[in-house]
Amino acid sequence: MRTRRFHGRALRLTALSISALTAALALAAPVGAEPEPPAAPAIQPASILPLPPELDPGFYHPPADVVANTAPGGIIAARQVNVANFGLIPLNVDAWQVSFRSNNGRDEAIPAVATLLKPRGTAPAPRKLLSVQIAEDSTAGYCSPSYAVQQFSASALVGQIVAPAEFLFAQAALQKGYAVVIPDHEGPDSAYAAGPLGGRITLDGIRAATGFAPLGVGAGAPVAMYGYSGGSIPTGHAAELHKTYAPELNIVGAAMGGVGADLGAALLMANNQATSGLVLGAVLGLAREYPDFSALLDQKLNPLGQLLRTVKGPLCVQYQSALLPFLNITGMINSPNPLQEPAVQAMLDDTRLGKTDPDMPLFIWHSRWDEILPLPSTNQLVDTYCQDPNAQVTYTRDWASEHVIGEVVGGPAGLMWLFDRLNGVPAQQGCSTQDVPSMLGTPGELQTLGDTLGETLASFFGKPIGA
Repeated sequence: MRTRRFHGRALRLTALSISALTAALALAAPVGAEPEPPAAPAIQPASILPLPPELDPGFYHPPADVVANTAPGGIIAARQVNVANFGLIPLNVDAWQVSFRSNNGRDEAIPAVATLLKPRGTAPAPRKLLSVQIAEDSTAGYCSPSYAVQQFSASALVGQIVAPAEFLFAQAALQKGYAVVIPDHEGPDSAYAAGPLGGRITLDGIRAATGFAPLGVGAGAPVAMYGYSGGSIPTGHAAELHKTYAPELNIVGAAMGGVGADLGAALLMANNQATSGLVLGAVLGLAREYPDFSALLDQKLNPLGQLLRTVKGPLCVQYQSALLPFLNITGMINSPNPLQEPAVQAMLDDTRLGKTDPDMPLFIWHSRWDEILPLPSTNQLVDTYCQDPNAQVTYTRDWASEHVIGEVVGGPAGLMWLFDRLNGVPAQQGCSTQDVPSMLGTPGELQTLGDTLGETLASFFGKPIGA
């Protein structure tokens, strides 16, 4: 009897203890508290020989359920990388790649990748951040910036000639002590020219960068965006999407030049001209993001078009441009008026800039003699933005350049303008448009260009960048 009473008391005491512990835990945890976020992924060491995305599916294409269960901008995997100029000359900075979640134009979860760069030396916390959208202009994974900027990458040897050149603009920010994020803005299917997709990936890449502790750029840090030509497309769309897609990001300005404001106008200008091969690559890239447009090409592209769709699919920008110029692109689509096809109209409407006004200051420039992206479309875009009384747009038309030279002479001016925004200098109120003989005459540009090239040259001999 005593034994049974003892056990009964013990059981009651145990039950009371468990109840008390449960109540205490319930009182300690706030009602409706969110579960703890998952631990940051371990950072993998750099490999000596980088692999292109086609040979590295584990990093570039993580499992769909993992992607879907990650918040936009959330990091799935991270690793150190070695970056270099022209794939050969190592750059003395800290560098990582992150695989993160973004969304396509149908709000479906997709994986994305960005390269994060941190200069040597200390900087006030939080460190400022520049997002550089390199003009990939290609339809293959091995052409992506994340592969092209790595040491011993073969990209430059197989046609990705733009990324190594534009990488120099990113180094101008590193030399100032700013961190840099370079997103693979075409996404996992290399959807060249798909602006809204690139805009989302750009914003989620910034989210990933600000959430990556080793970079030293925390939430609320000032962020700026830069892009030219094929890089202007995601930059412009990111600027327009910011207030609805990622309003928590403190983006203080965006600079874009040689702007791809209207892809329909670019197609008409390139048709039967020397730049038609490059623009046809964009047509094929857009089909990878817009299923209805892809279905139309399946049904109505003539045999030559189908052949080129297959041949050009795995090419980087150099060969996209060089292969069969002077093509009649619209003539390859069996339709009385291809641009009026509903699937084409829907795609062109979705990719056209100017649907909403960015909530940040803008620096825009365009060559008067641009042979790839039409100046009138950029003029119209600026006019559209400036109908908003709160718009802040500085617009320059350069009269002594064509498309490629337009970035060489205008890029440093755009970067100087962005550096002022990152340093808290207010942008000019309202809108201004000016025509100049050459943007090389921008005050301070020649010194900035010389300093950047001098520091880059010094980096060839191992000088730490940003120290």
